[in-house]
Amino acid sequence: MSGVTIYGLCAVSFMMGMYALERRGRIFVIGFAAGCLLSSAYGFWSGAWPFGVVEIVWSGIALLRLRSRPGPATPPPRSPGSPRSPGSPGSPGSPASPGSPGSPVDADADA
Repeated sequence: MSGVTIYGLCAVSFMMGMYALERRGRIFVIGFAAGCLLSSAYGFWSGAWPFGVVEIVWSGIALLRLRSRPGPATPPPRSPGSPRSPGSPGSPGSPASPGSPGSPVDADADA
C-alpha cells in the first residue's frame, strides 16, 4: 500500500467519523469540513481531481450548515429587577407555598 493510499484511507475515515457524529455538536461539523478538505487533498494528490472538487464543495456545505446551526443553549442573564420565571415560588400562576399569603395554611389561621 502506498503512502497516498494510506493518507486517503485516514482522511476519508476521519471525514466519515465526523459526519456520523455531527449531531453531537458544532465541533463535529467543523471536523467534517476539515475532513472534506483532507479528502479533497487526497483526491488531487491521487490524480482523481473530480473527487477533490466534490470534497471542496462538501466542505463549503458543511461550513454553511455550521453557520445555520444554533450554538449551545444558554439562558439569558437575568437583570436584578426582572420577574421570576413561571413556576418558580412566588411567581404569578405558581401554587402558593405553605406559610405564604393566600396559602391554605395562612387562610386557616385567619378563620
